[in-house]
Amino acid sequence: MAVDAIPSAPPDRRRTRRFRATVVMVPATALLLTMTLISNFARAAEAPVGLGTATSYAVLAGTTVTNVVVPPVPPTVVNGDLGVSPGSSVTGFPPGIVNGVQHVADAAAGQAQSDLTTAYNDATSRASTVTLTSPGDIGGRTLTPGVYSASSSLNLTGTVTLNAQGDPNAVFIFKIASTLITAPASNVLLVNGAQACNVFWQVGSSATLDTNSFFKGNILALQSISVKTNAAIEGRALARNGAVTLDHNVITRAVCMTGPAGPAGPTGPAGPSGPAG
Repeated sequence: MAVDAIPSAPPDRRRTRRFRATVVMVPATALLLTMTLISNFARAAEAPVGLGTATSYAVLAGTTVTNVVVPPVPPTVVNGDLGVSPGSSVTGFPPGIVNGVQHVADAAAGQAQSDLTTAYNDATSRASTVTLTSPGDIGGRTLTPGVYSASSSLNLTGTVTLNAQGDPNAVFIFKIASTLITAPASNVLLVNGAQACNVFWQVGSSATLDTNSFFKGNILALQSISVKTNAAIEGRALARNGAVTLDHNVITRAVCMTGPAGPAGPTGPAGPSGPAG
């Protein structure tokens, strides 16, 4: 006897559609989250500007290095190398003190200038994260890591605070199209792990640090740098084409400090004894 075939129930297409929609939405959400995390990481992980062989210099000029000498005022002290190239004039040392090596129009100074040019161009090419009012004054502000740009000159009156937010590798880059000028007794204050070695001031013209300024960071100037009486720098004064003029200053090459080593891990269990002889 023939048996009638019982047709199977049609598939629940609504369930299939719901499942497929879920499959599509989950990867999209994951992709959006991934892109957000990558974007945030990229902003937080701004790389420092590489200085090459210019790293060893506290002072580097293109034409001359001049140190004003007015006894009995204590002389200028440069903690790091001092160099000039392609110029060949260094005056006021001694009595100025260089706790490093002087390179005057030699191959080392020439290479340092070449590396300074590379570093300057690197800083110039960085994408800005914050645009500063220019001409403007950053005194009284607290700034977090990033790339700051000023379309003309930038001034500092009083104190600017650079807050690394607990990250000792945080990088601050200031792209200044024209001059950088600090007022007397101005100060760059580093807090929450910020380090002078990771602060870069790219100056499209010249920099002037007025009397008794306490400045932090690496100045990369296209033209000249003038450091007035009793001003101090923790960082570097690096001028590509012009002079560096000093006047009873202390300039100390900034060195990045690494964090302390973590505690030693626990001792593992002893291995099994070997077979008896």
